[in-house]
Amino acid sequence: MEEAAPLSQLEQRLIGHLQILYPHLDAGELTRNCLNTFGLDPKTDSPKPHRNIWDQSDIMLITYADTLRKDGDTPLNTLHDFVKTELSECISVVHLLPFFPYSSDDGFSVMDYTSVNPSSGKWRNITELSQDFKVMGDLVINHCSSRSMWFENYKAGVEPGASYFYEADPNADLSNVVRPRMSPLLREVQTKNGTKYVWCTFSHDQVDLNFENPKVLMEFLRIIRLYLEKGIRWFRLDAVAFLWKSPGTSSINLPNTHEMIRLLRLMIEHYAPDAVIITETNIPNRENLTYFGNANEAHLIYNFSLPPLLINTLVSGSCEHLKDWLMRMPPAQQGTTYLNFVASHDGVGLRPTEGLLSEWELDNLINTMKRFGGKISSRTSVTGEAKPYEINISLWDALSGSVSKGPDQWHFARFMCAAGIQLALEGLPAFYIHSLFGTENDYQRVENTGHFRSINRHIWNVDDLEHRLNTPTHHQKVFHAMRNLIQIRRAQPAFHPNATQYILHTGNKLFAFWRQSLDRRQSLFAIYNITDEPQSFNLAELNLIATDDWTDLITDQKYEDRMAQVTLMPYQFLWLANKKSKAK
Repeated sequence: MEEAAPLSQLEQRLIGHLQILYPHLDAGELTRNCLNTFGLDPKTDSPKPHRNIWDQSDIMLITYADTLRKDGDTPLNTLHDFVKTELSECISVVHLLPFFPYSSDDGFSVMDYTSVNPSSGKWRNITELSQDFKVMGDLVINHCSSRSMWFENYKAGVEPGASYFYEADPNADLSNVVRPRMSPLLREVQTKNGTKYVWCTFSHDQVDLNFENPKVLMEFLRIIRLYLEKGIRWFRLDAVAFLWKSPGTSSINLPNTHEMIRLLRLMIEHYAPDAVIITETNIPNRENLTYFGNANEAHLIYNFSLPPLLINTLVSGSCEHLKDWLMRMPPAQQGTTYLNFVASHDGVGLRPTEGLLSEWELDNLINTMKRFGGKISSRTSVTGEAKPYEINISLWDALSGSVSKGPDQWHFARFMCAAGIQLALEGLPAFYIHSLFGTENDYQRVENTGHFRSINRHIWNVDDLEHRLNTPTHHQKVFHAMRNLIQIRRAQPAFHPNATQYILHTGNKLFAFWRQSLDRRQSLFAIYNITDEPQSFNLAELNLIATDDWTDLITDQKYEDRMAQVTLMPYQFLWLANKKSKAK
């Protein structure tokens, strides 16, 4: 009798994950199914661990496929043309928010994971974009649309779909389940097999998938393989913290969720060693950090505490909480880093402020954002109370003034100060497309859709946008300033996402930190006045190396007197470096 061939390292690792996820099934057979479904040779070499698949030149753009529209053109083609023409020296990664046919939530209620929404374009447009930029796609993995073929099949009792959705007993103890929304958790559904209750973490149009069924895993492996074949290399795992459910628990951040992420990363990076996994987990900071695993889960995690803390810093005039949070943040291991964003298609999440802002400070921030035209979305807490979940507002309007004085003359300076901090912190910066234009709150879109999040999802006619970018408007001023700042940043080794960072003790009115390149050749001090009054400091406080020449990268001003006092105007900042690298 012939002996079975020894298992490869990949097969052994897959079996380990699958035995944990599906202990009652044959892990060997599941492993063969996974490899066959993914088209992966079991002898494929493993990529080296702890590789940084990025450097200081990597900047991400976050956008919907149809944010830019032009008569007679498909939105994806319009977007590609605009980014290639206007942003090729600024952007390396394009995050395309869900571009599939959908039924609600601007794309996050996916009806068909395998096709591009015809109103946006075709797969050819995605592939062409991937030839000029790295493309990140959304893997909306927790739920799909109640109007999808899968859910129609579920109601009819046929596969694929009959066993794909998570059912729960309405009499079970669900009191500990963490909710991001106000709607009831369970939805009653009439099916061929009688009345069922399906789990809906977000809305009743977004029905949660049941990953306890390995058929669901196989479906997503087929979907991921398709995305890889179309040129997508960066994967955003949407709402992944809620993936695994268990009545009687919080049903968030469960161990099997982490196990599933490890399995998906194993498969994806063996198929494409340059692939990147990003987890979208809008949760308190300590929980969010667990998604790095041991550098074997997410390559990048969203720095969800940054948006509320940075906005709070700039409207309150105190960096106390931003500074304290960053001082406690662990440096990311090589091969992992933070995704630094301040605005996105969603609102400013408030759960990530838990344990960081007091209730009084949070109320003050919320009330200020309301004064600047923002809306507040709520969720149901485990005690059944309505709690603020996120602030819905454009970043331009969020930074229009201060807590104490309201809108003021420092609007633009405050906005650019936020960008200056975002670009300089440890991690990879991600800019929502509207932050590059200074787009205002879109109240008409809120009225049209009935959803607060629409306030920051404006649709631009590209001809109108280009007119504004070429005439004296605040849009033009923001766009040119942002492009200039990003280009300076992309050239500096000290801004590598994994370069050393050390927060400086300069009081609460000046926010400052030190970065040093991985080869230790470039040192850079980033100093920000985060108030609406001039602030001074002495260069002696920075311990500048005496043998080096120090220059502000932004203004090219040299600082030769190491004892000089420097005064920063409201929201002015310096990037003081011993070496200046120029963009290639």
